[in-house]
Amino acid sequence: MTIYTVKTGDSLYAIANKYGVSVDALIFDNQISNPLRLVVGQALYIPVTRVTYRVKTGDNLYTIARRYNITLSVLLAANPSLTIRSGLYPGQTVIIPFPNVILGNADVNGFSVRTPEDTMAQTLPYLTYLSVFSWMADRNGGITPVNDDKERAAAREAHVASLLSVTNIQPGGGFSGDIAHAILTNAAAQEAFLTNLTAALRQRNYYGVIFDFEYIFPFDKESYNQFLRYVVPRLHAQGYIVMTALAPKTSAAQAGTLYQAHDYPVHGALADYVIIMTYEWGYIYGPAMAVAPINEVRKVMDYAVSVIPSQKILMGMPNYGYDWTLPFVQGSSADSITNTEAVTIAANNNAAIQYDEKSQAPFFNYYDKQGKQHEVWFDDARSIQARLKLISDYNLAGLSYWTIDHLFRTQFLVLHSMYTINKVL
Repeated sequence: MTIYTVKTGDSLYAIANKYGVSVDALIFDNQISNPLRLVVGQALYIPVTRVTYRVKTGDNLYTIARRYNITLSVLLAANPSLTIRSGLYPGQTVIIPFPNVILGNADVNGFSVRTPEDTMAQTLPYLTYLSVFSWMADRNGGITPVNDDKERAAAREAHVASLLSVTNIQPGGGFSGDIAHAILTNAAAQEAFLTNLTAALRQRNYYGVIFDFEYIFPFDKESYNQFLRYVVPRLHAQGYIVMTALAPKTSAAQAGTLYQAHDYPVHGALADYVIIMTYEWGYIYGPAMAVAPINEVRKVMDYAVSVIPSQKILMGMPNYGYDWTLPFVQGSSADSITNTEAVTIAANNNAAIQYDEKSQAPFFNYYDKQGKQHEVWFDDARSIQARLKLISDYNLAGLSYWTIDHLFRTQFLVLHSMYTINKVL
């Protein structure tokens, strides 16, 4: 595969002709809503592994390589009959290579909140695990179930293992430190929780559990560790795998309620996998910036692999962007958007998409009908490819999507071109 960045004057027909693919393939793979309205700076996934190029008058190896954004050495390797001194003649054919380089295997988890059936069907082939969000624990150790019968049936048919995700979210919404405290420190509540959890795992034939306990009081750090030391061996004894979801830390001493009770070394020693939530640098109530800037993700991974076996880590991958109104005012909120919606917004407002090299993420600015300036950050094929490479760079187990609710086909096509997705069923 290759990724093409739209330039001024481009058309889908011209791009398709250049790479020898159909316009329909480009529209489908990139979820293009209006084929007549491309956006300058828009990244397109091109489903091709090689192109046969017919030499034109004035061409040379350098101009051909530049035309397809590949290096001269790559071009020569694909055409062993040519050398750097070879002369070309009109009509001669040259192979342009875009091979899929499989970097390894990957476990892929997908969290689902309200995923439409069609989106679910198109997503499951790219998943190892499906986690419908979420069962909710209470102070007494009870757990309120989620209705996931259809999702589990579809997952099993696609050889995807269903996981029970359980949280300390309170009925009115929001993570509750009080709920976590009750379960982590009260022996009776903890025993009731484990009894209810194992019953649910057995009755619904789950493959395992994800503990997503967030905003735990810092003083409950060791209580959480002790909880894991108690429940993980018991779940393992019954044949279930255990994952935990962890805040994105760059050091053991990182301050903040989100971070302090998540003890990376202990979770790494006890759990089968840890999902590190490497997103929300750009968040709904914060200033405009990339949701998952690669430079910040790298800092988290640098620390994580120093204290957790790398093959236990699933890197968090966001599946959304934000649209901020400028100037940012503390207390204001951005609009959450899908990655495909972002391109539509750019098209509707004649905005050119730019790409920030430091964060490895696309963004653009526009003015709305009231004359207010906006800044939008999202993901495209380029940013997805850059972050997916971290799985290989850090020898990670794989990744976890938050969430799969909105179809972003390009991210799965890029994933499939880089990794063989593990199946455990």
